Amino acid sequence: MFRPLMLLVAAGLVGPLLAAGRRSLIPVVIGELAAGAATGKTGLQLIDPHASIFPVFYSVGFAMLMLTAGTHVDLRSQAIKRGAARGAPAFLVVLAASIPLGFLIAAVIGVGHPLLLVVLLAGSSAAVAFPIIEEHRLVGSAVAYLIAWIAIADSTTVVLMPLGLGGPGKVVPSLLGDALVVLVGLAMLWMALRLEPNPLVGGTLDKSRHKGWALQLRLSILVLLVLSSIAEGTGGSILVAGFLAGMILVRIGEPDRLALQISGIANGFFVPLFFVLLGAELDLRALVSDPGAIAFAIALAAGAVMVHLTASVITGSKDRVATGLAASAQLGLPAAAASLAIAGHALSPAIAAALVAAGCLTLAPATVGAARLAPGS
Repeated sequence: MFRPLMLLVAAGLVGPLLAAGRRSLIPVVIGELAAGAATGKTGLQLIDPHASIFPVFYSVGFAMLMLTAGTHVDLRSQAIKRGAARGAPAFLVVLAASIPLGFLIAAVIGVGHPLLLVVLLAGSSAAVAFPIIEEHRLVGSAVAYLIAWIAIADSTTVVLMPLGLGGPGKVVPSLLGDALVVLVGLAMLWMALRLEPNPLVGGTLDKSRHKGWALQLRLSILVLLVLSSIAEGTGGSILVAGFLAGMILVRIGEPDRLALQISGIANGFFVPLFFVLLGAELDLRALVSDPGAIAFAIALAAGAVMVHLTASVITGSKDRVATGLAASAQLGLPAAAASLAIAGHALSPAIAAALVAAGCLTLAPATVGAARLAPGS
């Protein structure tokens, strides 16, 4: 058991190594996916994503990825509140532009699932874009607008994406499952806010900090697992469960210590494992040998950039091109779609790999857009 796990963790180190450097433009996840592809089905076949307990790591890593994305979306944030007046219309414009384009790509390429393509085109990735914003220390009205836009897009498309993959008969159960996840999540949030001022609760948490029990981290993981288990049992989406768990933690007001602990366990272990295992599962040989799949990846990436630029030009007032490019960042949602498609055999291996490739292609223009928003650029 330890040898495969050792290989998996070692492969995950490729991401930070490739991203190291003062001016590196390679996101960490690209290296992790590449390492998974090189050691998995496409390459040396040293890692079997279905062996041992890897499927468990894969599922938990997926949920943790969505949790970390959710922690970037604080609806009380002044930046989000300031930018919401233009961010919401921007997302609506993107969604409206994505509908005909998604159906057109599905029809021309012949991949099916046009509603899935609409959601992917309209989506943005808080988990990718927000760290880029922080890295470049971006501020100002254009950045507030960008943050609100991405937060609204991410929150909405996370709910809609699984519905685009399922057949018509799965829509109602999925919606009911998601609704139950949200209701339970809101109940847990209400309970946490009510218990927070209690002296007994506060004293226990203080004792945990002094004695190293990591009680808040344990409770945070329990929230994630409770919501994920409800989603798993009802036909709901683990995307929604993880994302909501992250938003709950932010709403409660996670202390810096807890944020650091969650970042350590998620970004230091489970999320890299998810991307390495996803890369190991992807069949890049099928992608490379299928011109239609390559055309699909390029069309999807170009379409995502185009609809976000269109929305930015229509609704933006400053740095429109740069804002539209930055908002087009995607990877978490395409990776999640590929993961669900592979598990449910909803898409061919080549098209599933093309979804991830399309997400990777959007990272270059998004990074350029963020750099153009930087002061003095």
